[in-house]
Amino acid sequence: MRMASLVTRITQQLRRDRRTLALFFLAPLLILTLMNFIFDTEASDLKLVVTGSDETMVKALKQADFQVTAAEEFSQEKMIENDTDGWLQVENGKMKLTLLNDEPSRAKAVQMQMLHALQGNENNTPSIEERYVYGDADTKGFDTFSPMLVSFFVFFFVFLIAGIALLKERTSGTLERLLATPIKRYEIVAGYVIGYGLFALVQTIIVVLYAVNVLDIVLVGSIWLVLLTNILVALVALSLGTLLSSFAASEFQMVQFIPLVIVPQVFFTGIFPLDGMSDWLQKIGKIMPLYYASDAMNGIMYKGFTFNEVLLDLLILLAFAAVFITINIISLKKYRAL
Repeated sequence: MRMASLVTRITQQLRRDRRTLALFFLAPLLILTLMNFIFDTEASDLKLVVTGSDETMVKALKQADFQVTAAEEFSQEKMIENDTDGWLQVENGKMKLTLLNDEPSRAKAVQMQMLHALQGNENNTPSIEERYVYGDADTKGFDTFSPMLVSFFVFFFVFLIAGIALLKERTSGTLERLLATPIKRYEIVAGYVIGYGLFALVQTIIVVLYAVNVLDIVLVGSIWLVLLTNILVALVALSLGTLLSSFAASEFQMVQFIPLVIVPQVFFTGIFPLDGMSDWLQKIGKIMPLYYASDAMNGIMYKGFTFNEVLLDLLILLAFAAVFITINIISLKKYRAL
């Protein structure tokens, strides 16, 4: 009887908690649907530019499922601009292959398909000199998305800790007592952002330095630019976490935002190839902060991008933070109108 009473009480509590019911029944369907679209995408064709070659070689490469473009002149700058996977130069019977290598798996595919296409019927492996725009022959897939993981963990822990911390402030009555004073809403938000932001800043510095110096994650660009990017990531996570905490009544409900807010962003960080996704999926990715954080981090740490080359990503992250902070200020109206 006592056990039945306990079951009845829990059942009634869950029935009244619509957010928890939505998490149980709708969140898994949302994530599974998104995963289905992500994993059902086809890899885009390998882009190859050939210079100095005859029509026979170009035809053989096309039969090997390359998207081949024959050109009289080409350059590494054009290769980067057009996201060309490989550039085959034929001069005086010698072949030189330049691989973009922004995704090592695609670079390996270019090598294998090219050797298969050029062997012909004689089974002779041609001699090809190889060069790499990014990385080298020993570059692994983890080297390209490990920078993205740094930003992800900064975002995740700042979001969760800041959200739960502000939630405790509200549930304990501290926020309500603060709102009873003449302090302005923007001063409250600024105070929380700066206060928690100082600890987020320290956490960000520790995570970045540990990843680079202890775990030896690849770093081609500036460590200062990496720190700047992750400070902006932490600011976005802080402002978003404090915003969403106003919609939660307990720590458990704050955790419920993870599969709805954090998990979907993981699919658009570059861990899964974005080029092969449908256009509408790519558009969804572009409204998520981690999309721009990962793009900037990959550019800085793996490709050696400069400040100007990642400036747009940084400005968009700053814009996300500004929007979330503004909504935070507006959302305080439901507690007190000033």
